[in-house]
Amino acid sequence: MKIITWNCQGAFRNKADAIFVHKPDILVIQECEYVDKLVFNQQFPQPDDVLWFGDNVHKGLCVFSYNGYSLSLSEHYNNELKFIAPVLAKGVHHECMLFAIWANNPGDPEGRYVEQIWKAIEYYDDHLNHPSCILTGDFNSNTIWDRPRRVGNHSAVVSKLAEKMIVSTYHSFFEQEHGKEKHPTFYLYRNREKPYHLDYCFLSLHLNEKVKNVEVGSFEQWKGLSDHVPITANILF
Repeated sequence: MKIITWNCQGAFRNKADAIFVHKPDILVIQECEYVDKLVFNQQFPQPDDVLWFGDNVHKGLCVFSYNGYSLSLSEHYNNELKFIAPVLAKGVHHECMLFAIWANNPGDPEGRYVEQIWKAIEYYDDHLNHPSCILTGDFNSNTIWDRPRRVGNHSAVVSKLAEKMIVSTYHSFFEQEHGKEKHPTFYLYRNREKPYHLDYCFLSLHLNEKVKNVEVGSFEQWKGLSDHVPITANILF
């Protein structure tokens, strides 16, 4: 299973060919327009399933599946946490509980970013017990911005997921510490001199043990398309 997450910074219809070259099985796109605005062709192949979340038809959260994977939204989906979507992804021989994430909720100004994820992992506590759990997307957060008195800061989220035996596959694969990442996923104003690591793929330990490769896109390749670069995790079942 190849999972890719990417904040495309809008106008995905004009950028899709750049990501589909990498042939994802599951693709999570932030700031993606509503699917009716997308044209499926050779560069933008018809997905097996697609789910879109948002209020603005120009910028939402979208999940695409390919190669026989089906997607079904959990009946317990909480619309108040609209950009954190629990989705059951089923393949021929396995299934995963996928949380597609864009930590951005202007309707909750006191908990707009990483606090959204904190609220979600508390609300969806039972879902996190699924043996194959994946949380991936734009977290808009990093340990470097922890507020010690804020309950749901980035480190608290990492620790809470660790209690569920769920870890960041990037940090595991590259042996990195949170807050000291060597591979940025975001460049403020598309400026190489303003790099940050904001995008993640967390996996249940038994999935993480099956990871063949993790890739973080390069600034040079993606700077003309977005302020974010994609993260790819390739899991061998």
